[in-house]
Amino acid sequence: MTVAAPGRAAEAQDAPDRRPLGALLAANLISITGNAFAGIGVPWFVLQTTGSASRAGLVAFCGMLPLALSALGGGPVIDRIGRLRASVLSDLACGTAIGLIPLLHRAGVLRFWQLCLVMAVNGLCQAPGETARQVLAPDLAAHAGVPLARAMSLYTGASRGARLLGASGAGVLIALFGAGSVLLLDAATFGVSALLIAFGVRRVPAAVRRREARPGGLATYRDELREGLLFLLRQRLLLAVTLVLMVTNGLDQAWSAVLLPVHAQRDLGGSVDLGLLAGLFAAGALTGALLHATLADRLPRRPLYTCCLIVSGCPRLLVAAFAPGLLPLGAALAVAGLAAGICNPIVSTVLYELVPDALRSRVTGVLAAGVLMATPLGGIACGYLVDRAGLTTALVLLGGAYLLITLCPLIFPAWRRLDGPGGPGARG
Repeated sequence: MTVAAPGRAAEAQDAPDRRPLGALLAANLISITGNAFAGIGVPWFVLQTTGSASRAGLVAFCGMLPLALSALGGGPVIDRIGRLRASVLSDLACGTAIGLIPLLHRAGVLRFWQLCLVMAVNGLCQAPGETARQVLAPDLAAHAGVPLARAMSLYTGASRGARLLGASGAGVLIALFGAGSVLLLDAATFGVSALLIAFGVRRVPAAVRRREARPGGLATYRDELREGLLFLLRQRLLLAVTLVLMVTNGLDQAWSAVLLPVHAQRDLGGSVDLGLLAGLFAAGALTGALLHATLADRLPRRPLYTCCLIVSGCPRLLVAAFAPGLLPLGAALAVAGLAAGICNPIVSTVLYELVPDALRSRVTGVLAAGVLMATPLGGIACGYLVDRAGLTTALVLLGGAYLLITLCPLIFPAWRRLDGPGGPGARG
């Protein structure tokens, strides 16, 4: 019998294993592809069945408000049941909710209030799964021997690639088979994502419930939630990021749930053009994330983030308002996506550099809830604005608001910490 040398045994035990990280990236890609299907399919389904921009905005509101609330309260829940279980249960619940929409419609029993209720359940269950996968990424990156900045760029790149695949595919599939069939396919993607997480990362210690995170009473839950909130409030940079992203996410929701679908339906070629435009944005974002993975250690964060934040928002809204046709808007969305794809990994890297592992689920959940706080209002307010003031007026007003908020990193001192010594901009 051959006995391995102790040094070699330790080396084998500590050898990097990239399979769990690969499973996480694949699951996230498939799950976000399903979300992209829903992001195109649900607004188009509402516009087809009701013809009302206001109702499309109301459905978006019903989905996003529970999403924000569950993001706020989901951190302690994730710690108690484990990141793997939270991701799997979330995907299964979301798949079931989305699948009910076309099934009830084909049975002839779907009512508008039921659609709003199903989207609320989907939003309530979505945030814990997304947060669980996100907070797993740093641990799986270390498990794989991949630098954090590169791993977060790959994670963001997988999400962007999924949106490219889902958005562009959804437009064509809706034209060929209808929005209901696309939503059934969306339900199936959640099941595949759940299987990948369940079997791909089950042997990683960070994925399972920690022994010290035992279920406690309501007071314990409130204390854990307060701990995450207080940590975020004391970190001025994270607080500044949260406030800026809260506003930009609300404006993005208005764009994706109301402005772009209405523009595609009224002024462009329908669902195919809608999917193409969303796909161009996602393609640009994927390219930006991959560029950041290559150049992350060579460029200062604050100037890069500021420039990309400005480019990603206002220009596309003004182009849609004043430059008719598919080509100008497609070019503007590709450039905006490129800029957005660079912004997101910077925020994710800063978050994981500042937040200790023990608080990661709670702080990430609180940050996500803050970011999503204005999102429900974006869709519903924009729907009523379009119905009453017109599409062009809505585009100009939201474009101006987007420009003002994206100037914040140039004005407020807290943003200097992106590149401050020993802060989140410090290079390791």
